[in-house]
Amino acid sequence: MSILKEKDFGTPASKSDKQVSVTIDGFEVNVPEGTSVMRAAATVGLDIPKLCATDSMNSFGSCRLCLVEIEGRKGTPASCTTPVADGMSVSTQTPRLEKLRRGVMELYISDHPLDCLTCAANGDCELQDMAGEVGLRDVRYGYEGANHFDAPKDESNPYFTFDPSKCIVCSRCVRACDEVQGTLALTISGRAFDSKVALGTEDFFSSECVSCGACVQACPTATLEEKAVIDHGVPNRTVLTTCAYCGVGCSFKAEMRGDQVIRMVPYKDGKANHGHSCVKGRFAWGYATHKDRITQPMIRDKITDPWREVSWDEAIKFAADGLKKAQEKYGRKSIGGITSSRCTAEEVWVVQKMIRTAFGNNNVDTCARVCHSPTGYGLKQTFGTSAGTQDFDSVEEADVIMVIGANPTDAHPVFASQMKRRLRQGAKLIVADPRKIDLVRSAHIEADYHLPLKPGTNVALINAIAHVVATEGLMDQGFVDERCDLQSYKEWFDFITDEINSPESVAAECGVDADAIREAARLYATGGKAAIYYGLGVTEHSQGSTMVMGMANLAMATGNIGVRGVGVNPLRGQNNVQGSCDMGSFPHELPGYRSIEDQEVRGSFEQAWQRELDGVPGFRIPNMFDEAISGHYKGMYVQGEDIAQSDPNTKHVEEALRSLDMLIVQDLFLNETARFAHVFLPGTSFLEKDGTFINAERRINRVRPVMKPATGLEEWEVTQRLANEMGYAEMNYTNASEIMDEIAALTPTFAGVSFERLDREGSVQWPCNDDAPDGTPIMHVDGFVRGKGAFVVTEYVPTTEKTNRKFPLILTTGRILSQYNVGAQTRRTSNIDWWGEDVLEIHPSDAETRGIRDGHWVSLRSRKGETSLRAVISERMAPGVVYTTFHHPETGANVITTENSDWATNCPEYKVTAVEVAPANHKSAWQEQYELETPSLRQLMDESKEPAE
Repeated sequence: MSILKEKDFGTPASKSDKQVSVTIDGFEVNVPEGTSVMRAAATVGLDIPKLCATDSMNSFGSCRLCLVEIEGRKGTPASCTTPVADGMSVSTQTPRLEKLRRGVMELYISDHPLDCLTCAANGDCELQDMAGEVGLRDVRYGYEGANHFDAPKDESNPYFTFDPSKCIVCSRCVRACDEVQGTLALTISGRAFDSKVALGTEDFFSSECVSCGACVQACPTATLEEKAVIDHGVPNRTVLTTCAYCGVGCSFKAEMRGDQVIRMVPYKDGKANHGHSCVKGRFAWGYATHKDRITQPMIRDKITDPWREVSWDEAIKFAADGLKKAQEKYGRKSIGGITSSRCTAEEVWVVQKMIRTAFGNNNVDTCARVCHSPTGYGLKQTFGTSAGTQDFDSVEEADVIMVIGANPTDAHPVFASQMKRRLRQGAKLIVADPRKIDLVRSAHIEADYHLPLKPGTNVALINAIAHVVATEGLMDQGFVDERCDLQSYKEWFDFITDEINSPESVAAECGVDADAIREAARLYATGGKAAIYYGLGVTEHSQGSTMVMGMANLAMATGNIGVRGVGVNPLRGQNNVQGSCDMGSFPHELPGYRSIEDQEVRGSFEQAWQRELDGVPGFRIPNMFDEAISGHYKGMYVQGEDIAQSDPNTKHVEEALRSLDMLIVQDLFLNETARFAHVFLPGTSFLEKDGTFINAERRINRVRPVMKPATGLEEWEVTQRLANEMGYAEMNYTNASEIMDEIAALTPTFAGVSFERLDREGSVQWPCNDDAPDGTPIMHVDGFVRGKGAFVVTEYVPTTEKTNRKFPLILTTGRILSQYNVGAQTRRTSNIDWWGEDVLEIHPSDAETRGIRDGHWVSLRSRKGETSLRAVISERMAPGVVYTTFHHPETGANVITTENSDWATNCPEYKVTAVEVAPANHKSAWQEQYELETPSLRQLMDESKEPAE
C-alpha cells in the first residue's frame, strides 16, 4: 500500500477539437491545439521541472524552472505558458537548460531554511523534489545577508499553519484562492525581495479565508501545512472514499498512517468536485473518533432510567421484543421507522426492506420529508422523474443562472466555486432570496438582479416571471409543441397570462419591484442557456410542491431542458438524501419511485423478498407523530436522524417521542432524539462504511472503509440482525456489494450498477441500464421520462402563517458554511471555532424600533414557542425578516417553527414563521427545562451507565 499520487500535467487540458503534432525530445506527440508544451511533454512521461505550475490552475510562468528550448526560436521560454504549434520541435533537457535550472534553484534555496530532515513536509515537498531533479548539490551564494528566516508563523487557523519563512512566493496559494475557490482572500504584496503572501487582516482566522484547503493543497513547500501532518507525520497509504456532508458528493483520498487518518485530500478525478473541497469535507472529519462517540449498544426500560451497556445480542433481542409487543397490543401498523440520509444507499435499502417485510407495513419515511419531498413530487408530475436534470459540470455552459431559495456558498460551497467561475466568465445571475446572500455581491461577483421576495411568496414570483415570458412572446414554442402535452400547456397558458399573475399584480405581495421582475424574466428567457438552481428556500413552504412545478413550467416554456447549461436543479442538503429517496424510503413508494399500490411492481419485490407486502401506503413522519400522541403508534426505529432537533414544532415532536413504548435510535452520538429512546444502537461513521452515496446530480459514488467499524458490526448488519430477530430470516447478506446487486436487480434505473463497475469507472449517474449503459449526465434529452412534459396550473395560495401586530416579523432559517445540519458532526470538530452559537440576524431598522443592540440577547417568540439567542444586526436581511440557523440544540430554533406544511408532501414550512423579537436578559422556559433534562452527554455516560451482566 502507498500514497496515491495523481499525475500533475502542469497546466489544464485544452478543450480544442483540433489536433496538432509536435516533437519533444525526439518523441512525436499529438495533442489538442492550445495545449501547453509542459502538458504535451507530460502526456508521454516527459515531466519538465516546475514549481509554480499545476494543472488545477491556469499557467503563470513565474518560477522560471520549466524552461525549454524550441527549434527556430530564440531564448528559453517557459513551457507552462508556451502553447504547442504544429511541427514544433522542443528540447526539455540540454546542458544550457540544466545550468539555468540549477541557477534558479540556487536562488530559491539561498532564502529557504535548510531543515528538511525535521520539516513536516519531508518526503512530501515539491521544492525538495525539484532540487534533486535539477541536480542541485551546492549553493554558491551562501546564507548570509537578508533573508526571511525570522518571519513569524501564523497558527490561528485550527487546521493548518502558515510559515512564511518557507514561502517561495510562487503564487500558487493566491491563484488557488482565486481560480479554484473564488474567495480571493490572498494576494501578493510588495515587490522583489519584499514580495510576500498577504491577507486583508492580521491572520488567517480573522481573514476572508473560508478554510477550503485549496491553498494548502497547492503549496509546493511546507509554508502551508496541515497541523495533523505536523503532529503525526506524512501519510503513507490512501483509501478513496466520498464525503459525508452535503449533497455535492466530493471524492476524497483518505490519507493514512496505519489505521489513523492524517488528512483528507480532495481527489482530482472526483467527477463532482474535480479536486476541490470545503472546510467540512477537507478538515472536519475528526468527529468520527471523538470521545463522545458511542460504540456499545445500550438499553433501558424507561426513558427516565440510566442506560445499561449490553451485548449486541441482548440489545437486538430487547428491541425486537419491544416492537413485537407493541404490534401484539396495538396492531401490525403500530410500528415503523425513519431511514437516514447520512447512511449509505445499501444501509437505507436494508432498513426500508426490514420495515416492509419484518414489520409488515409501509410506515417508512426519511429526512427528505422535511427538506426535498416537494422536489420529488413536483418534478415527477411535470417531467416524470423525482430528481434534478443536470450534472454539476453543466453549469459551465450556462449563460443565465437563476438561484432561488438557495445559498450555495454556505450550503454547497464546492459547487458554488464552480458556479462562480462561470459567472466570472460572463454568465448572468438572478438571485431570488429574502437575504443578500454572498452571491448577490462578493469578490468579482454581482447579481444582475436580486429579487428580495417576502418569505412565502415564491409561487407568486415564479408565476409573474412566467407571465412575462408568456405575454411578451418569449417562449420556445417549437420546444413546447414538440416535447410537451399540449392540453396541459393550453390550460397553463390560459392561467398564466391572466392579469392576476402579472408583475404589477404581485409586486406588493412579493415585496419586489415589478420592473425588476420583468427584466429578470426577460433575461432568463432571452439570455441564452438558462439554468435554475434551488434549495430549501423553495421546498420548505406550504406551496413547496407548487413552486417546484412552477419552475418546471418555466423551464419547459422556454425550452431550457434536455441540453447542457440549462435545467431545473435541486441542491440537495445531505450527502445521501437523493439516495435515501431512490431506495424507497417513502411510505407510498417502493425503490425507484414506483407506487406501492402497483400490484405488478409489488409482486416483483414479493417474489425476491419471499414475503407478501402491504399494498397500502404507510404513515409519513408527521402522521407518525400524530398517531403516537393519539396512542395508536407505539414503536419506532430511527436510523441516523435527530428528529427531536431537526423537525418542526419541537414540543409536539417531544410529546410524540415520549408517547412511544419502544424507540430505537441508531447513531454515532447520544443525540437529542436519544433522550427519549429505550434502545441505542451505535452506528458507523463514513470512515467505516462500505457502500455508496448518491449526490444531487444522481451520481453514485463509492464509500470505502478506511478503518474497521468501532462498533464491531457493519450498520446494515445491525439492521439485518433486528429483521431476523423480528422473524424475517430471509435477509442474509454477507457484504454491502450483495445489497447493491439486489438494488440493481429490483430497480430498473440502477440495473447497470455494481461495486465492480463503480470501482472501475469511479462513479456513474442513474439511470444506468440497457437504455443508458453509460449512465445519464443530462436527463430528458430526447424526450421526458413521462413521455410529454406536463404543464401544471400553479395557483398562488398565501400561507396561513400570517404576521400581525403581535407577531409582525417573519422568521426564516438556514445554514452556515462551517456547520452542518443539526451540528452533531461539525460541533465535535474545530469548526466550532467559527460558529459557537446560533444567532439571530435582524435588519437595523427592525432592531432600532425594538431597542435591540448588536450582540445582545433577545427573545424570539412565535405562536408555538419561545427561545433566546444573541442578535446580529445585519443589512443582509430585508426589513421585516429575521434569520437564524439550527446547528445548536440548546438554541431550540424549531421550538419556534410551526406544523404548517406543503399541501402535497407535508414538508414543513420552516421558512415562514410569524415572530416577534424583544430584548431579553434570561433564557426561555423551554431552554431552562432543556438544561434541567439534558445534562452533559459524557457526564450521563460516565455516571449512569451500568456494565453488561
